[in-house]
Amino acid sequence: MTEAATKGSVHLSISAGVASVLFDRPAARNAMTWAMYEQLNAICEQLKADVSVRVVTFRGAGGQAFVAGTDIEQFTTFSSGEDGVAYEKQIDQCIARLESLPMPTVAVIEGWTIGGGLAIATACDFRIATAGSRFGVPIAKTLGNCLSVANLSRLCAVFGTPRVKRMLMLAEVLTADEALACGFLLERVDASEIDALAGALCQRLSALAPVTQSVSKEGLRRLVGANLPPDEDLIRRCYGSTDFHEGVSAFVEKRHPLWKGG
Repeated sequence: MTEAATKGSVHLSISAGVASVLFDRPAARNAMTWAMYEQLNAICEQLKADVSVRVVTFRGAGGQAFVAGTDIEQFTTFSSGEDGVAYEKQIDQCIARLESLPMPTVAVIEGWTIGGGLAIATACDFRIATAGSRFGVPIAKTLGNCLSVANLSRLCAVFGTPRVKRMLMLAEVLTADEALACGFLLERVDASEIDALAGALCQRLSALAPVTQSVSKEGLRRLVGANLPPDEDLIRRCYGSTDFHEGVSAFVEKRHPLWKGG
């Protein structure tokens, strides 16, 4: 496997007013590396200024995952809670850039949509998925870290607080049917139908008034993000804990973590 394939990449293509963003690291279920987050940032900056683009789709390569979180091995260099604070700020900035794109955005989901992948999908305006897709943030089982308040707010806005508690505190992974029932998904279809559905949705969005779409989504974004409380103390406590370092070590060593609550 090439170095580029191991590190992954995020690709952008534009055709007939539709921009397509592809998370390309299928061997790792498209888990995001630092380089991939940087590429996503750059793509969002490029799209923000492109008035020819009417719709943007986001999709994972390989058909097995949208994005299965952030690559956990990258956390082995973290030594204190301050590393966690810096990381969550970086993620917040990336997700905010995506969420602030002026045109409609669509997450085309096939398979696992976990952790950072769920944050990316949630920042999109619409989400369609295959029947076998799964959604969650099982960090209470895997890593022992936490989410920023900004990402908690986004998740609660689309899933509702009770489901978010299930995902975070019980480490539950939701099915596509439940994601559809609560309104997180616009539609859920068989895998053979996802391409046609994505095309039809993009065509429908492209035919409508772009200024109305832009100001409507920005107004809604401001409502969800208004008056968010500070969270650095929570992030610092979690990423500075021995449990977080145990979660990272357990993942790298391919064993179950032993949580101690410290």
